[in-house]
Amino acid sequence: MANQANGWRKWLSPYVHLSGNWISLVGVVLVTTGAVLWITLLPIILRGFTDNPYAGILTFMGLPTIIFGGLILIPVGISLRSRRERNKGIYPSTFPPLDFKNAELRRLLFFVGVTTVVNLIIGAQLLYSGVNYMDSVTFCGQTCHTVMQPEYVAYEHSPHARVACVECHIGPGASWFVRSKLSGSYQVFATIFNVYPRPIPVPVTNLRPARQTCEQCHWPARFEGNRLVIIPHYADDETNSLTKTVLLMHIGGGNGQGGIHGAHVGPGITIRYGSDPTRQKMNWVEYSNAETGKKALFVNDKTDPKTVNPASGRVMDCIDCHNQPTHIFHLPGDAMDEAMANGSIPASLPYVKKEGLVLLQEKYSSREEAAKKISAGLIAFYTQKYPQVIAQQRADVSRAVKGLVAVYQQNVFPKMNVNWGTYPNNLGHMNFPGCFRCHGALHAANDPNKMVPQDCNVCHNLLSMGEANPKILTDLGLAGPSTPSQ
Repeated sequence: MANQANGWRKWLSPYVHLSGNWISLVGVVLVTTGAVLWITLLPIILRGFTDNPYAGILTFMGLPTIIFGGLILIPVGISLRSRRERNKGIYPSTFPPLDFKNAELRRLLFFVGVTTVVNLIIGAQLLYSGVNYMDSVTFCGQTCHTVMQPEYVAYEHSPHARVACVECHIGPGASWFVRSKLSGSYQVFATIFNVYPRPIPVPVTNLRPARQTCEQCHWPARFEGNRLVIIPHYADDETNSLTKTVLLMHIGGGNGQGGIHGAHVGPGITIRYGSDPTRQKMNWVEYSNAETGKKALFVNDKTDPKTVNPASGRVMDCIDCHNQPTHIFHLPGDAMDEAMANGSIPASLPYVKKEGLVLLQEKYSSREEAAKKISAGLIAFYTQKYPQVIAQQRADVSRAVKGLVAVYQQNVFPKMNVNWGTYPNNLGHMNFPGCFRCHGALHAANDPNKMVPQDCNVCHNLLSMGEANPKILTDLGLAGPSTPSQ
């Protein structure tokens, strides 16, 4: 046993001596750093920490890179020192024994011990803080993704403003995070070298299925029934005349209860489609219902049904209609109607709708220029045309200026070439094709006279159209001065 111990010590002694160089020591630091971080993170992952997508990249990509990088540097440093000492003729013929009387061994062990303790303290803190920070909206929207300013600003004013970006864009688990970041590696390069597209193209094609993200909060099987929708509209006359359109939307549910959701995501229903890259022009749609056995193929006038391969199509999910659930960009008229309805822009100011639309649709080189010219333009209009308004309603004019600037800065971003209507909204069919991409646009493959249904009453009942005082709202007790939210 003594001979065996002496044998491995004699073999190891040269490497202990040669490892005392800065390259190998850096390698030792990297290996100990990676090992300590791995040991720190592994129990957390085993307890379910993988719900945080950034833990995956740190664990399965970052740490192996650190460890293997260190392992490569250690023999490189040993080899370089051995070559240097042999060339200078100073390579020792014998080496001190491997015990605590060996100064080089003591230095090496002390160095490894100190770096391990330091890494344990610093690494644990940085790991915890780093993972949480990378999981934050600030990181996604402002730190590394400043190019996403339009999306970030829209997100801040959306119904999902309290939902972290990674919840929808990545979802839980390491594998989807790794896939997302690998596919986005070019985006990092493009941002650094300022070669990214303007505007950012949509749709995002590498999102995971909505069933794994949206449906974690929104359960499609839940029966929604009917929903009353009130749409206010202000005219561009002097008094900004208010009219309201009232709809009863048949939302339904994906539990076989009919309605919009029931028709598209009901039990056994699968809809596949083929389209152009923007998903705005449909080439074909296949509807199948596993419970009833019904299957139908619909195509546009330029598509030969024989060339359609449904298996190659995209399976329709939430995002195909709700394509702006968080990054909502309005058109100027709709944005002004909403701002006037909630009081951000006082509707009591004469011609505020008309003049506001003119100012909003001017071309500005930057958001800063827009803020200055919109402010100056509205004040100049009332100063010249309605001096009594400036004298008596100065506070309202200031509020209107602030509201108009906010409307512009939430929807238009000149530096990213994002203007009014740059991003289509597929929910509805008033401003963009939306529903009509399929309904009324595609005919049955075996019967050109049969179309995807376009009966208005299937999706909604029109209770009032552009009326100043809809009777239905009076009957429901909703005909107050304020307009209910949609």
